[in-house]
Amino acid sequence: MEDLVRDNERLDDLQCKGYYIIQNPDLFCFGMDAVLLADFATGKRKAHAIDLGTGTGVIPILMEAREKAEHFTGLEIQEVSADMARRSVLLNHLEDRIDIITGDICDASKRFGASSFSVITVNPPYMIQEHGLTNQSDAKTIARHEVLCSLEDILRESARILPHHGRFYMVHRPFRMSEILSKMHAAGLEPKRMRFVHPYVDREPTLILIEGLRGGKSGMTIENPLIIYESDGSYTQEMKIRHGF
Repeated sequence: MEDLVRDNERLDDLQCKGYYIIQNPDLFCFGMDAVLLADFATGKRKAHAIDLGTGTGVIPILMEAREKAEHFTGLEIQEVSADMARRSVLLNHLEDRIDIITGDICDASKRFGASSFSVITVNPPYMIQEHGLTNQSDAKTIARHEVLCSLEDILRESARILPHHGRFYMVHRPFRMSEILSKMHAAGLEPKRMRFVHPYVDREPTLILIEGLRGGKSGMTIENPLIIYESDGSYTQEMKIRHGF
């Protein structure tokens, strides 16, 4: 196990099916948003799922533990992150279930072809380029800001690689909700399900989880809000039961 972990990297227990993940704290490590998205998304039997901008591969690994999809792919433009993801796949003996590919989201449809995946997940950069941008080549900047791909790029490519009634899952920030919904509709990814995530019951939401359907009819369900913490700072019962916190 340790042979796959390099200097400055750490091994984190995912608290799920005995799986671990390799991360480098000097680079961008996954957060709770990725964990919540992996639980929100569904991958039914025979489905082929792809995680766009997979980072160190946490979403495919968590989904593999919980879903019955036939195969998972992670697409990541930063080779250093893709390499860690590949080693995590090896660490968990998931080579037959998960592929990690180095590549650009903007070229996804050219690389994979039309209707090549039935499920897409994406935990994209939340901030537009002007929001506090410093070093455009920094790994954390690339993960947080729309430097290498925009929301439009993600939605366009997702619509192209999904078949009719393929499913699209994304986590994002509420301050961009109106933009997200209008651009999903324009791309042919009809918003069908949404859930707001609140840190506390009396606080505003900090995340939104969205499901879209390629070529779906209009009409969306708003699920009950997900509350992360009790007033004393402990995790809520749902977080303990569903996510093992």
